[in-house]
Amino acid sequence: MTAQVPLIARFRANRRGTVAIEFAMIALPFFLLIFAIIEVALSFTAQEVMANVTDDLARQLRTGELRAANVTGNQLRDRICARLFLPEAGCPNLVVDLQTYATFAAVPVTIPLTAGGDVNAAGFKNAPGGASTINQLRVFVRWPILTNLMRDRIDSIQGTGRTLLFSTSTWKNEPFI
Repeated sequence: MTAQVPLIARFRANRRGTVAIEFAMIALPFFLLIFAIIEVALSFTAQEVMANVTDDLARQLRTGELRAANVTGNQLRDRICARLFLPEAGCPNLVVDLQTYATFAAVPVTIPLTAGGDVNAAGFKNAPGGASTINQLRVFVRWPILTNLMRDRIDSIQGTGRTLLFSTSTWKNEPFI
């Protein structure tokens, strides 16, 4: 006569389904990590593209290749939008500020933010200077966080599911004719 093995001992000895249970325990942290990597990679790529576009347009303005007549109204914004890597057509969350300053000391060194972390565009202009003027181009994009799983964890603009990307270039125009 064999002794009955207690139920708990049989349960502990049974290894069927162990992999499924272990996967269930690590699946959420694993997928959070994967989604975080994807989100950061996409926003980093968009940030780098925006920085390159800002630097390229600043160079064109600095050398006189682009003049004030070529960037009136929304033309500068449209030039920037056409070259950005954005998931939304028409760049509805793109804000551009191009201004001229009397001295480098007068150039703003901070980002005008609202209490919620959004850019405060009050006072932004599209006013490029002429030859030998000091200018600053600031480009802001309210970048959408694409995965719902990460939205609440990495948004910098409160309650919008977006994070603020920006690029700035400050220069003195060449004495072009």
